[in-house]
Amino acid sequence: MCAPKTTLPLLLAAFCLALGAGVAAQPSATATAQPHGAVTTAAAESPPGKAPLRQVDAAFARADSNHDGKLSRSEAERLPAISLRFDQFDLNKDQFLSREEFDNALTH
Repeated sequence: MCAPKTTLPLLLAAFCLALGAGVAAQPSATATAQPHGAVTTAAAESPPGKAPLRQVDAAFARADSNHDGKLSRSEAERLPAISLRFDQFDLNKDQFLSREEFDNALTH
């Protein structure tokens, strides 16, 4: 079952808070000069309502302490927004969150 659309912003906010201070230090866009003096912004952002991919990658990597490519229930406790709904996000009920299940939890 997917999270109701009204809870997605809360889930993403909690997820971003769980990432800690490293998120605030990362620039979200890079300005580059173009011909004729124009300046464009190459944003490293995901679509509205979704966490940027590099933040998702970093959070998963930090939580996956044994580097096996999946999160156990105890590893997921490092991300409270994920941990609170672990059983809901564990679609195949194998007691682990695969990277696919983790990504699905953040986008649905």
